[in-house]
Amino acid sequence: MTRPSDLLARPSTVPGAPAARRRRTRRAGWTLWLFVTPALLFYAVFVLRPIVLTVQYSFYDWNGIGASRWVGFGNYAEVFTDPELSRSILNAFELVLFFSGIPVLLGLVIAATIRRIATSRLALVARTVLFLPQVIPLVAAGIAWTWLLSATGVVNQLLSAAGFGPASKAWLGDSATALPAVGVIGAWVLLGLCILLFLSGMSKIDPALYEAARIDGAGAVREFFSITVPSLRQETGVCVTVTMIAALASFDIVYVSTQGGPGNATMVPGLQIYYLAFSQREVGLASALAVVLMALVLLLVLPIQRVSREEES
Repeated sequence: MTRPSDLLARPSTVPGAPAARRRRTRRAGWTLWLFVTPALLFYAVFVLRPIVLTVQYSFYDWNGIGASRWVGFGNYAEVFTDPELSRSILNAFELVLFFSGIPVLLGLVIAATIRRIATSRLALVARTVLFLPQVIPLVAAGIAWTWLLSATGVVNQLLSAAGFGPASKAWLGDSATALPAVGVIGAWVLLGLCILLFLSGMSKIDPALYEAARIDGAGAVREFFSITVPSLRQETGVCVTVTMIAALASFDIVYVSTQGGPGNATMVPGLQIYYLAFSQREVGLASALAVVLMALVLLLVLPIQRVSREEES
């Protein structure tokens, strides 16, 4: 006599069952590709194709209109030997100190402070005010800061009122202070994003860790360095990545506030590429600089992402 349990234990003997499952799986796969294909086509046409063309143009001397001339790696050699072009790359690395250093370090401190007063209305107001620069168009932010940092702007008026009148100057018009001033604008824009990312990461930290630290007599500073900072490795990696890309690829703020001046004190690769391609008609050289910039971004960002993932795992 056959028991029900024996029937359940037997493998399925329905003819064609494995083949039917394979057909359903294949049909589901084709359905997924049907939904993904439009996005892949747009990505290939508007992202991958321009990248390939940029690499191709970088090996030619071309004005964008007439015939092109093969120069091989001559454009790349000029990128690293021309003082004006190499200086723009160094300026971008200097902006990294402002765009990444200030928002990440200051964002950690501010986020930790907001977390301690999370139940008050002041915390909500602080989050809103600090994130506001992130939603302001960069062009508007650049124009506003140009007014603030002008010779008769609010910054100089405050310095004069505080008794520091001799320190007043046209911050964006002085070659010694123009690049740091642009860096401050970028740091102001990116600070709110870093704060929100850190606050999101802090919300995942187990409160029992802080309670145990307080029982052991740890103060706020010890909690910050022993619990908060180590627990935010992933968020720190994201902030450093985003801010570093913003610094190396900066264009809007620099173009609106200084246009690369005074002289070439604030010239950055993004703006230099624009001038080379559309003003000086040196498309090949502009493409080579763009490829070098893309390589620099990848060389700096990929190790950061790898380290942050390894530390998280």
